[in-house]
Amino acid sequence: MSKMSQTTFAEILEAADCLPLEEQEDLINILQNRLRDRRRAEKIRDVQEAQKEYAEGKCQPVTPEQLMEQILS
Repeated sequence: MSKMSQTTFAEILEAADCLPLEEQEDLINILQNRLRDRRRAEKIRDVQEAQKEYAEGKCQPVTPEQLMEQILS
């Protein structure tokens, strides 16, 4: 287990509070960018998985009306 995984959320917040304001802003920007990149990567994986399932015949295209019918039934 690495040292970072043993660090609690509260300890991280406390450490961030000790940083100068400019470094706190940099930390926020870095974390926002990392989150955006992770979300983008998740979306890419989801699209690739859907394309693979479609190519394997595991799903079929439907119209919005058919989809709503399935959801409401």
